[in-house]
Amino acid sequence: MPRIIAVANRKGGVGKTTTTVNVATAMAAAGKKVLVIDLDPQSNASTSLGVDKHGGLSSSYELIIGSCELKEAVMLTEIPDFSLVPASPDLAGAEIELIDRPRREYALKDALKNITADGYDYILIDCPPSLSLVTINALVAADAVIVPLQCEYLALEGITDLISNINQIKRRFNPKLELQGVVLTMYDGRNNLTQMVEEDVRSFFGDKVYQTVIPRNVRVSEAPSHGKPVLLYDFKCSGSQAYISLAGEVLKREKELIRC
Repeated sequence: MPRIIAVANRKGGVGKTTTTVNVATAMAAAGKKVLVIDLDPQSNASTSLGVDKHGGLSSSYELIIGSCELKEAVMLTEIPDFSLVPASPDLAGAEIELIDRPRREYALKDALKNITADGYDYILIDCPPSLSLVTINALVAADAVIVPLQCEYLALEGITDLISNINQIKRRFNPKLELQGVVLTMYDGRNNLTQMVEEDVRSFFGDKVYQTVIPRNVRVSEAPSHGKPVLLYDFKCSGSQAYISLAGEVLKREKELIRC
């Protein structure tokens, strides 16, 4: 079975999609077969990979409500060993459609239960910026969670609530769920606030915080408008090199979690 990693934070604009897409790209470059599931109605992961969210494809919406099989929603990307389940704006209504269903928290997990034949090593799920029923589905299906955290004071306020939510989901629905790590994004080492946030986060989460930090980098911001991960858009920029390093840390921690 593939390892499933949710990339989640209740706050928007912290780098969830960028982290999902570029870690997945680096994993694929390292020889892993990777699937990204875009669960955000804004479809930013799909757009970042050059997919038209209005293209009429089967999407994660159909997958989560049970109207299509996983193989019907998967599409290949231009990156070898990297596949995508795109999102659509219809995901915004999935909450209403799921609310009265039995096993509503397990809809995505049930949709992914027969994936052994597909040969994926990792499935990364890009979650919406809220603790909606859709996000809960991602966390119930996942083995681990990566939390991107923007280096700003307000970003700290919601993270303790998020960790509490993750622990509640672990107790109620998914005992195997683990916090894989917290990644500091939009990092500017010249900024005193950035340094203060880093100190606070590392003090609170200890070795759960990745050593790699993702710098503020204009090439990272530009890449989605070209429909490419930054690793393809500008491999040599500081953002690309940081995501390669982060993917290495993620894979190393995965090996440690599997051994445990």
